[in-house]
Amino acid sequence: MFFKPFCASALVKSTVLATYLIASVSASEVARPYTGPLFDAHLHYNEEAWQGSPGPYPVADVLARLQRNGVRAALVNSRPNDGTRSLADARVEAAQAGVTVVPFVRLYRNRADYDKWFNDETIHTLVLGELVRGTAAGPYRGLGEFHLYDSANANGPIARRLMRLAAERQLPVLAHVDDVAIELLMAHVADLPRPPRLIWAHTGIGGVPLARVEALLARYPHLMGELSYRPGLTCEVKDVVRLCPAWRALLLKFPDRFMVGSDTWVNQRWDYYDALMQGYRTWLGELPPDVAGQVAWGNGAALFGLSTPARP
Repeated sequence: MFFKPFCASALVKSTVLATYLIASVSASEVARPYTGPLFDAHLHYNEEAWQGSPGPYPVADVLARLQRNGVRAALVNSRPNDGTRSLADARVEAAQAGVTVVPFVRLYRNRADYDKWFNDETIHTLVLGELVRGTAAGPYRGLGEFHLYDSANANGPIARRLMRLAAERQLPVLAHVDDVAIELLMAHVADLPRPPRLIWAHTGIGGVPLARVEALLARYPHLMGELSYRPGLTCEVKDVVRLCPAWRALLLKFPDRFMVGSDTWVNQRWDYYDALMQGYRTWLGELPPDVAGQVAWGNGAALFGLSTPARP
């Protein structure tokens, strides 16, 4: 996909400001990490993670990783969808780990589908079949993650039909796209009274300028941002990681529109899952407690009707 470069001047300004702020704060003054529940809004259980017997990351291992990191729910999708079903079907084990699996239908059978799904009628058939099939734990709760490496492909016939389907069935969509594709996808459902929630994977990977992100959030009330891999989110000076000022301001302005995610798209991300979640807890602790709770858990929980879990 073509992603617009992050606005250099804005990045320099925010980095300079962050450097000043961090340098003026001693280690003892750094906020305490957030300690509440986490909703992982971008978790893959792809074939590489579970293939074999039992595979490098069997279901029990995955659930243990979520449990020890306080991840009490996860939006799960996989290539192919067998991985998602294996986690969703492990109802007893998930309950014992205190984890709710929120399954999404992914549009991919294999890696070749990434490049052509938007014009491929068999993908539409695949999605409809998966929605009928569901999981042992219940129905699928959304569609995606899907990729558009060229934003113009958001106008592909299957992209149009799936956005309309998502609106009809009120299924949130997880999309790895640029800012132009966001507008094209939203245009497919602009005439409908209830467009679907569109979860923007990475909130514009590659560094969509924050002014552009802010404008899109203001224009589309059903747009939400997922924060894995987001450039410029945190700043590090002398081993102290802080939430960058510009991002803090945006999270405070739209506290109900952001979620965190791991994006375990390759096995290495499973190896670093603990560090990823701890990283979120570190900068979430710099937000007011109510906002931290929304971004960490509340926004995802509200989207799927989950109740706040009791502390273990």
